[in-house]
Amino acid sequence: MRVVRALLAGVALLVSAAVSAGALLPLQPRAQAREAPAFTQRSAEGWINSSPLRWTDLRGAVVLLDFWTFACWNCYRSFPWLKALEARYADQGLRVIGIHSPEFEHERERENVERKVGEYGLTHPVMLDGDFAYWRAIGNEYWPTFYLIDRAGRIRAIYAGETHAGDARAQAIEADLRALLAEPDR
Repeated sequence: MRVVRALLAGVALLVSAAVSAGALLPLQPRAQAREAPAFTQRSAEGWINSSPLRWTDLRGAVVLLDFWTFACWNCYRSFPWLKALEARYADQGLRVIGIHSPEFEHERERENVERKVGEYGLTHPVMLDGDFAYWRAIGNEYWPTFYLIDRAGRIRAIYAGETHAGDARAQAIEADLRALLAEPDR
């Protein structure tokens, strides 16, 4: 029994270290990357700041998906970095899309999410994922989690955790983003 407990503790430490370092999936070669699942909201009621999106609408852009929920302080403390990143790389082909997956019941109400989107100054599209359908489809586990999607709609890198301009996670995400923006559109 001690051996099992020690093994479980070791696994928990490794997972914790990976999450705190932020890289859940380092930048993958195109051939090894999987396609991002289709967005699960197809009606206007499921989106804020946008009409419903499909991956075909985003072909040719590099997309940063941001899984967040408005009561998550790690999420909203990452917004200054995220908005600056969006402004800096938008003209090079970056699109940011928020996926709001609620943790608490009051976060499921559209009006509350709209109010917080306005309060945080988010202007990019936000898909409401109140039933966690997209969370499950992509296999997400954490708030916030950032998915880098290439111009062909493939998941190329995944990062988790609060992110600030200049920190190690931001530097890694931005290096991967620049690499994806430099790739030819195929």
